[in-house]
Amino acid sequence: MIRYCDLKKINSAYIDEINEAIARTVSSGWYIHGDEGNRFENNFARYCGCRYCIGTGNGLDALAIIMLAYREMGIMESGDEVIVPANTFIASILAIIQAGMKPILCEPDAISYNISPEKIESIITERTRAIMPVHLYGQTAEMAPILEIARRHSLKVIEDAAQAHGATYNGKRTGNLGDAAGFSFYPGKNLGAMGDGGAITTNDTQLAETARAIANYGSHKKYINIYKGVNSRLDEIQAALLNIKLQYLDKDNEKRRNIARRYLKEITNPLIILPHINCMERHVFHIFPILCKERDTLQQHLEANGIETLVHYPIPPHKQEAMKEFAGAEYPVTERIHREELSLPCNPAMSDEETTAVIDAVNGFPGREQKD
Repeated sequence: MIRYCDLKKINSAYIDEINEAIARTVSSGWYIHGDEGNRFENNFARYCGCRYCIGTGNGLDALAIIMLAYREMGIMESGDEVIVPANTFIASILAIIQAGMKPILCEPDAISYNISPEKIESIITERTRAIMPVHLYGQTAEMAPILEIARRHSLKVIEDAAQAHGATYNGKRTGNLGDAAGFSFYPGKNLGAMGDGGAITTNDTQLAETARAIANYGSHKKYINIYKGVNSRLDEIQAALLNIKLQYLDKDNEKRRNIARRYLKEITNPLIILPHINCMERHVFHIFPILCKERDTLQQHLEANGIETLVHYPIPPHKQEAMKEFAGAEYPVTERIHREELSLPCNPAMSDEETTAVIDAVNGFPGREQKD
């Protein structure tokens, strides 16, 4: 079986360094807010090209804490609106709700699957305070027009970069494209920990200081709480592991691109819609999504050929039972993507032979026996 994402195999490439880092951290006796965390925050901020990085417990928290910080800074207040793509993973929307804001769903571009700048402006109201572009699947959103819209309407731009570690736009990396960004280091991400983890990046000193305090019970100094904060911190072991894997991120992303290049060139099945890529450097292929009207049958066909695939995501957020406030809403582009999307294996541990097997199996759908 060709696994969709074999984390054991992926991490085995760095296993000696990982084991040494774990042993070093355990023997240090310091497991929260220590040298490993400080080192990673400095390294990741430098990698993204921005001034500040604040480690958090996960990516959802990172996004929510940004908005909570803006509330404390007087820039946002409860009930303000944040525009977010309708076809994102539900965590983007949950973060907005948890921060006391109102998510306003925006249809994606039908070709790139990222939020459509053309559709953003029509849903801005007097309560809109921010746009949250999601760099979905690992491809950066069209940030230039989004930033221009934000400038005209005095809105904040909060990147959801949970799937786009290392992706670039006009020579700048994600995490440094808007006012702030939230990252996830969930194990399956391009830069993945061995547990949950996240981070905020920004160039705004006040935002960074406020967010850091909020993530630590609302405290800059132990037992002195100036905000109603939360407990969301990147632990030392995860930071130590991320410091190792960050060194290899660009190399691993290039491996993903090489697999994607083969898929884009060699998958020729007319039943398959391949993703549209404006620029390879803007994409790190956290997910390689294809669309197929017979998605479920295709997934069964690939499984029968020993290939594991995933669906990102089978139910769009506005159709989830938890999101009853969107009952009756229709987002046809989003619904089509969620109905037809299938994610092919695309990770740095894949061999050329495995990539060839995936290509052959996709091109063989439907099988010869079905055509006859």
